[in-house]
Amino acid sequence: MRLHDLRPRPGARHRVKRLGCGESSGHGKTSGKGHKGQKARSGGSLRLGFEGGQMPLIRRLPKRGFNNAAFHKHYAIVNLNDLNEFKAGTVVNEQLLRESKLIRGHVTGIKVLGDGELKHALKIEADKVSESAKAKIEKAGGSVTMRDRTAEKPAAPSQDGDHTAKAEAAPKKKSASKAKKKTSGK
Repeated sequence: MRLHDLRPRPGARHRVKRLGCGESSGHGKTSGKGHKGQKARSGGSLRLGFEGGQMPLIRRLPKRGFNNAAFHKHYAIVNLNDLNEFKAGTVVNEQLLRESKLIRGHVTGIKVLGDGELKHALKIEADKVSESAKAKIEKAGGSVTMRDRTAEKPAAPSQDGDHTAKAEAAPKKKSASKAKKKTSGK
């Protein structure tokens, strides 16, 4: 077989729709673009949600309420077959995974999933590990350590005692209108 003998497999290439080749072709005259107008022009396309200058629906609707998407925790997913590139006995943590380009960007933590087989023993430090992944890691002679995120964030000092003490110490004041009513009444 030579280079000039190469052909695509039968059925891999479809016939190209030929436009503007006479009215008998089925795609002649306006070539499937209708009659005139912005969408018939070359380069004339409208962006998503555009309503011809009218206030778009997305801007007409009120936006109220709470959306939890801003508080969603994103975990970097790492499968066992990705960890086979490390040597036996290596401590696999977030720093090592970032250096090897297995995880990128801002993530809350690392979750190890059990896709594939682990070929040798590794010491894995992660935030979450699936049951199947944990079983396969221990079967290969490795170990799993869960990272403690609470130690990284300092706890806010509790000031509840101070507020209650101040509230109890402050005398209750009567409203000025009640005081006037009592003095003026005979």
